[in-house]
Amino acid sequence: MTTGTERNWMTRAKSNTTYRSIRRFGRGDELVEFEVRDQARRKDPSLPNHFDVRAIRYQRKGFRPQILLTSLVDPTKYPADEIRALYHERWEIELGFGELKTDMLERLETIRSKSPTAVAQEMWGLLIAYNLVRLEMQRLARELGVVPTRVSFVASLRHCVEQWHLATILSPGSIPSHLATATDRMRAFVLPKRRTERSYPRAVKIKMSNYDRKVPSTLSSRRGTK
Repeated sequence: MTTGTERNWMTRAKSNTTYRSIRRFGRGDELVEFEVRDQARRKDPSLPNHFDVRAIRYQRKGFRPQILLTSLVDPTKYPADEIRALYHERWEIELGFGELKTDMLERLETIRSKSPTAVAQEMWGLLIAYNLVRLEMQRLARELGVVPTRVSFVASLRHCVEQWHLATILSPGSIPSHLATATDRMRAFVLPKRRTERSYPRAVKIKMSNYDRKVPSTLSSRRGTK
């Protein structure tokens, strides 16, 4: 279904997902076949009877085994270990959304603009500012030999805002040397490596009762004799 296109997908299989194994690429890595339901084919007769996807098994410490389904079926071009790592890196985009809403917009529920044109202008300005901060973080990470996610976005953002305000009161000739000093200060924004081996499974907390705790009869009888 994705043959001849540049768009690919990857998702986690449900516990009741059924398919037929066709070819094994390696340990926990195989090509599988899914049947297209008759109901779906009646709605769209152009759909094939089946389609092939790649199934990659993996398990993280403290979690149940899972299966990743993807249209990236070439095991040479897309190694299974890289796909497993890529799947968990997808949450970096959620961190990016949080940086935009929480750190840059300061948890504002709505933006300030009222008209469609002004909203588009404000959103473009927000995205440009975000990417400029990220660009500086990337340059610093490349210089220090670390991945960009090791550089603190919050610290970098506040530092860039501070330098922007200072640039408005400095003489034009002193701005380059001041920015060079500011870049050196950003070296302190490198975060420790993530300890991915830690495991914190989700758990349901026991709801505390709204009533007072009843004292056991044996304890109450002892208190009464004193």
